[in-house]
Amino acid sequence: MSCLKCLKYTMCFANFLFFVCGAALFGFGIFMMTQAKFSSMLPSLPFMSVTNILFITGIIITCVSFLGFLGAYKENRCLLITFFILLFIVMLIELAGACILLVYERDIDRLIEKDLTQSLNDARGHDNTTVTIIASEWDLFQSKFQCCGVKNVTDWKPPVPTSCCIKEACKDSIDYWKVGCYSQMKNWFEDNLLNTGIGVIVVCSIEVLGMCFSMTLFCHISRSGLGYKI
Repeated sequence: MSCLKCLKYTMCFANFLFFVCGAALFGFGIFMMTQAKFSSMLPSLPFMSVTNILFITGIIITCVSFLGFLGAYKENRCLLITFFILLFIVMLIELAGACILLVYERDIDRLIEKDLTQSLNDARGHDNTTVTIIASEWDLFQSKFQCCGVKNVTDWKPPVPTSCCIKEACKDSIDYWKVGCYSQMKNWFEDNLLNTGIGVIVVCSIEVLGMCFSMTLFCHISRSGLGYKI
């Protein structure tokens, strides 16, 4: 009984921490929506948007951890089995997403290049609200990744934006970033591939532990006749 009580309160504590983290991600995602989010640069791939990832991840973590906390604290079999099923579904979605990225890597690569080219052409359009948003996102992206254009500075027709300048004022072509933003983005993903893989493994491990804990508590409640009936 003491071990099961320890398991119960461990689940409560862990799910409470995840609830707080999920709420923080959700709030940060909402905050990022008011800032440049680069979604207009990749309209064909909305899941690549940082704000969408933070927003959706925050909602999922908050809802699932709340069910886990409440199910463990109340010793409610219905909530515990729901928590188990949701964790299992989330893990399947993560694995399916990883497989899709691996299988359709080249297609996604072409879509990214196409979207970047189209958004850059839109940023060079007439002055209106949409164009201003796209142009500001390109300025922020180029300043952050120290790049210019999709492939190089020639993608921009004069005037070239100041975010392409290595120095404060550009006088000739040697003062612009030589690397295109498409290459920089690709290099960034490749450089962070190992960290992403480790993160996915850690998350899946935590999900498996959560499933094991919830099922252990569920079976104990079923055998002892405690908690609410399903």
